[in-house]
Amino acid sequence: MIHYEKKEPTAPAGTSVPFGKTLGTATFGTGCFWCTEAIFQQLKGVEKIVSGYSGGHVKNPSYKEVCEGTTGHAEVIQITYDPEIISFDELLKVFWEVHDPTTLNRQGNDVGPQYRSVIFYHNEEQKQKAEKYKNALNENNVFGKPVVTEISPFAVFYAAENYHQNYYNNNGSQPYCQYVIRPKLDKFKKVFQDKLKD
Repeated sequence: MIHYEKKEPTAPAGTSVPFGKTLGTATFGTGCFWCTEAIFQQLKGVEKIVSGYSGGHVKNPSYKEVCEGTTGHAEVIQITYDPEIISFDELLKVFWEVHDPTTLNRQGNDVGPQYRSVIFYHNEEQKQKAEKYKNALNENNVFGKPVVTEISPFAVFYAAENYHQNYYNNNGSQPYCQYVIRPKLDKFKKVFQDKLKD
């Protein structure tokens, strides 16, 4: 069972929604969730994204606590998606393209276990697909270094504070958004043009 301790949650995997759709859930950590959220929001078939924390041992952690690196949580996004439009395999492809999965507990200048590369799988199929993809990346030496992405069972997701949600769209003029997020977003849009929302 998925537990949400703060803010508005995403729909759990397999939840029936209006108009007869069944949505899937994916939980990814690629470093700072501001960057990841901004990228995955662009994809066709992504219905909703909530930034938050997963994989730790402290109940209902705050951003400050997670940033101290002592709660065990990773900054993650929880993606609600329509599998009839975008598959979990396609989400995995984007996941590995938009960050460096070869650096342990680090993305750029962000250092600590809260910034680890991680996939929290929601079912056995997600686990098998993630492990198969990771093994293929390593066998083919795609990055020139071993992929260290953690693949762990999903347990609990805590939504981050409200000011973290939809961060890039609400704070696009801030220096971090201009110099860190925007270049990543521009690169992503060039690579995944056919997957972008209109």
